[in-house]
Parts: sequence; C-alpha cells; structure tokens
Amino acid sequence: MTGEVLDPLAARYVQWLGLPPSATHDTEDEDPSQVRAMPVILNIERVDPPARTAILEAAAAAAVAVCLDPRAEPEGEWHEPVSAWIDGRIRKVSRRARGAHWEAVQSLPGVTVTVEGASARALVPGRVVDAPKEVTRLQISGSELPVDEPGPVPDGVPTLWLNPAVTMTAGKAAAQVGHASMLLAAALRADGREDYFADWKDFRCAVRTPPLRQWASLHPGDDPLNAWRRRQVVAVRDAGFTEVAPGTVTVLAQLP
Repeated sequence: MTGEVLDPLAARYVQWLGLPPSATHDTEDEDPSQVRAMPVILNIERVDPPARTAILEAAAAAAVAVCLDPRAEPEGEWHEPVSAWIDGRIRKVSRRARGAHWEAVQSLPGVTVTVEGASARALVPGRVVDAPKEVTRLQISGSELPVDEPGPVPDGVPTLWLNPAVTMTAGKAAAQVGHASMLLAAALRADGREDYFADWKDFRCAVRTPPLRQWASLHPGDDPLNAWRRRQVVAVRDAGFTEVAPGTVTVLAQLP
C-alpha cells in the first residue's frame, strides 16, 4: 500500500488551513449533482449501544483503511471513485444502522472495523445523488452517545485529539476523526514515509479529548508545516455545514 490516492489532499492541506472561515463554507463553484461523500455507517443498536470512544476509533480506522486499501491504488477497482472524491471537498456523512440494516450495508464496497465491540463501516465514496437505498434509508440523526472515560492512550498508535471547546454529536465526531486519520496518512505519504503504513496495525487510532492548555500547545496556528515537522501534528478544519462554525478546527491528529 502506498497511499498515492491521497496526494491531492496533502497538496491542499496548508492552503485549506489558511483560508478565511467564510471561504471554507463557499460552495458556489460546485455542481450539486456532482457532490461526492464517503458514507460512514455506525453500528448503534438500541439495546447495548457501543461506547462513544470505541466507535469513533473504529470510524477513524475504517475511513483511512478505504484510502490505503490496494483496491484504491491506481490499477484498483476503487481508484476512480476514491480519487474523484479526494479531488474535491472531503465530505463524509455519518449514519447509524442497526440489525438488518447494518447487515445490508456489509454488501456495499467498503471496510468495516471493530474496536472493543464497536463497529463502523466506511464505504467507497460516490456522488450523493447516487447513494444506494441501503444507505439513504439510514438516519443521520440519533447517533449521540454519552461521553465515556477511555483511559490511557495505547502505546504506538496515533492520537486524534477532539477540540475540548466544541460539542459534537458522535456522528459529527466520527466524520471528523475520519478526516484526521486520512490527513495523517497524506502527511506521511508527502514525507516519503509510506513504510509507516505497513506497521500501522489495523490503522488503529486513539481518540481523546485533551485539556484546553494541551490543545493550545498542539494547535498548528499559522505554521502548519512546522507543527507537522516538529510535533507531528496535523489539523482538521471544518467547512461548517453542520454543528460547528465555518473554519473550526475540530481535531488535531498526532503521531506517537
């Protein structure tokens, strides 16, 4: 696995962080019929729902797993849809599924990851208007889960730090940590460090919420390149279409 499909994302990263907040929200140049998104399906059963942290970690791993899958390489069957999506805005839409509906999405192209009993499936992205009924019948709302106490970060895994000053539903946070894991992979690829992927077991990431002071110390501010080179940190900046204000940095992803 090389992650070549992520190259356009790495090339746009610094530019995106430097945009004024209003520009992150501007979609005037988009044709609504061509908008593409990656569906991220969260298995949230009515009885015995998963822990919030575990399902976010599963979503983060599943999203980057699609991009680093051999089928997303230039000769692979997923390359065209994944490449077309990455060439535009990196949209993800989280939906919840249970029972037979969860089983139904397993037949759609994508990757399912389970972390501590919590499962998420990231599907191969496509045009929103072409989403299959197995996806469109799933609800976007209702994905809230209570905040939990996940404990220490495991050794040797990247950490995705959620903004402690911003409240997000589990569905929104799942999309954001999926962006974060992809940005980490894109930054590694841009540095010529694809060998990291072979040792990135199951693309596991830890999701945690840091104290405000720690968040501030990690934040790239106006120097994203040095934040990556010195602290191994990349930032997810949201366009602000749902839940958060345009330009909000929602997640800081850090290599161990």
